[in-house]
Parts: sequence; structure tokens; C-alpha cells
Amino acid sequence: MIYRHFNAPARAFSQFSHELIRHPRLSSDAVRLLTWQLSLPRDARESLSRTAERARIGACAFARAKRQLKEEGFVHERRVQGAGGLWVTQQLVSSTPLTTDQAVKLLARGPVASSQVTPSPRNPAVGALTVGEPTPPSTGGHPKKDRGENTSHLPPDPAEAPEVADPDDESPRLEEARALIGALPLLSATLRSIPPGMRDELARLAARWLDTGHSSTDVHEHILRGLPGTATPVHRPGGLVRYLLRDVPPRSLPPQSSPSSGNRLSPRLEGARECAGDHTQPMLFRPLGGETHCPECASLS
Repeated sequence: MIYRHFNAPARAFSQFSHELIRHPRLSSDAVRLLTWQLSLPRDARESLSRTAERARIGACAFARAKRQLKEEGFVHERRVQGAGGLWVTQQLVSSTPLTTDQAVKLLARGPVASSQVTPSPRNPAVGALTVGEPTPPSTGGHPKKDRGENTSHLPPDPAEAPEVADPDDESPRLEEARALIGALPLLSATLRSIPPGMRDELARLAARWLDTGHSSTDVHEHILRGLPGTATPVHRPGGLVRYLLRDVPPRSLPPQSSPSSGNRLSPRLEGARECAGDHTQPMLFRPLGGETHCPECASLS
């Protein structure tokens, strides 16, 4: 049984809908980034990257959160050319999803003339807040690249711009790799303090091993072999696992089991899956059917 106690603040507070806070496709970093932006004064010009820095959201987690917000229509961006031919990036943050047309109309109200608009498409709604300041170049020529917002110097030529693949589309075995990484805390106490924000990055590295033909057991055994002795403390286990998975060796030996065996995890973890609920550390359980939450989380819903 859970009890909640809440005192409504008398000042300095913001109102957000439950749908935004409990959005099923936004990570906790994405929700924090969005609510932080919407809580700023209306005339504030704090960029998303600055908000992420103040909220202590890492670079990888920020990129993932920003992508989610753009996909769901809460964030739109455009590159425009202002006075003197300077290219700047404008950002639009809204409390509800906006379509491309709605974002264009709101961004057009800004001080810079509309040009080269490339907002992200999504669902219709109303209400918005614009953030971000134009950044002029230090000298003549193209403007300097804003690393925090990953803004290019000029709108890319479609014929010359390279295709950038979504990290989630890199491997068809990414879900298996996520389960593999989620099981690491059960293999060794040293791996229990891996930051949750690193799981996707480590899963993409593990997926490369699986794509090469290695099994989940191979990856687990390789990580265990790379751990120091029990007397040696590991202050950054996530960085150690990332180092161990960085280089993928070729699989010269045939698999020990037939491809049809279906073993996706280490034998003692077979049939387990990670709970989709809110846990400090990854929580594995064995579902009886198609459950996605452990019995404890299921009893709270």
C-alpha cells in the first residue's frame, strides 16, 4: 500500500497536464526537459542545451530526449536567415503537440523573417513558447556551429547531405540487446550501479555483438572476464562496460547450440524480462503470460 502527501505551493509553480507528465513515449529526461522549459518566464531565451546542462542531463540522454520531443511535436526547430545574411536557429517549445503548419505560423511571428523552415511534423494542438537566441558568426563567412544544438552552418543540400540513421534502427536485435544489458546487475554486484541513462548506449554496442553472431552468453562472459577482482573498486561500471563492448571480435567458432534453440539470455536468466515499471535498478521477473510489469508494480496500477 502506498500513501501520498502533497502540499500545493502558494507561489512559484507551474501547471502541467497529467497527459504530459505521464506521456507513454517520453522518457523521464524528456519530460524534465520539457517541464523545465515551460516553467521558465515567458520572455526567457534559454536554449534546450542550456536547460539540459542545468538539469544535469548528459549528452546522449539529451539527444535522445530532444529527439523524442520533436517526434511527439512538443519541440520544433527551423533555420532562418536574418539581417546581414546570418543563419540562426529558432526553437519552439509547446505545452501540447503542434503540427508543422501550426509551428510555422508561431515561428513566423518571431523577429527573423521566415526562410528555410524545417520544423518536425506531429499531432495538432495549441499553445507554444519560443526559446533560443540567434547566434551570429565570430567572423565573416558561415556562422560557427552550435555544438549544443547540433546546428549546421547552412541548410544542407539534399543531394550532398549524408543520411543519418536513427540509433534505434541500427540493429534488428536491439530489444534483445536491451534485455542483455538489463541483466548485467544480476551477474555481478560491480555492475549494479550502471546509470540508467547509459543503458541505450550500451544496448547499441551489445547489438553489434549479436549482429556479428555472438550470443548473449558470449557477451555476458566477455564482460565478466573484463571485470577486476573483488578487492578492486570500480567507480564507473558503465564506462568499463562501454570499453569492453567497444571492439567486436569476429566469431570464428560455430555456436555451441543450434540456431533454433532460442536461448536469448544466459541459461539461468532464461524466461526473465525487465520490468517496465519505475525501479532504481533493473528489475527482472519471469512473467506467467505477456505481463510487462512485475507483481509488485502490477499491484500498484
